[in-house]
Amino acid sequence: EINVKIGKLEYIFFIKGIIVGISTSAPLGPLGILCIQRTINKGVLSGFITGFGAAFADIIYASIAGFGISIIADFLREYQIFIRILGGIILLIVGIMLFKSNPVKQIRQQNTQNYFGYFISSLFITITNPITIVVFGAVFASLGLDEVSSLNPIIVTLTGIFSGALLWWLSLTISVNIFRNKIRLRNLWWINKITGILVSLFGLAVFFSLFFIKK
Repeated sequence: EINVKIGKLEYIFFIKGIIVGISTSAPLGPLGILCIQRTINKGVLSGFITGFGAAFADIIYASIAGFGISIIADFLREYQIFIRILGGIILLIVGIMLFKSNPVKQIRQQNTQNYFGYFISSLFITITNPITIVVFGAVFASLGLDEVSSLNPIIVTLTGIFSGALLWWLSLTISVNIFRNKIRLRNLWWINKITGILVSLFGLAVFFSLFFIKK
């Protein structure tokens, strides 16, 4: 039974959730690089929606870990090789597209934003890393959530994680957007090339990591 009353303990779990959300989102992986690139090329909203897709995928995995949905968790672990391969392919495709993208065309097309595409692409890139569920499982155990008898602390912690993740992506996109107008067209060309190479390298790293998965 879920008690809607939020006590002092729940507030503590909410704050801890925010810290976890920021900590899991902050490392500059492929999504961070992609978020920065889209903010520079398309604006703050495009960058934030990219981060929102990543945060949404994280909260899905966090919910599975928090509520102990063992069937889904077991499925993700059993087929993690195939899921990672899909994620690596997506990263390579996105990286190649970024490398080949023309900043002049991107500037001209700023009024025709594909926000749904930004959300879906970042969602799939993040959700094809099933190891995330293991990370959240370990985090919840360290917070003592595996021993609680009520759903309240879990729900409050999940809300905090999602809030923290969104706070991080919003802060990142706003910070990058401050310097956006100072970046020249030639710089945009290099940013697209470097971003494309880095995202592609992350994709290759996913394939390389397959050799270290315990059968």
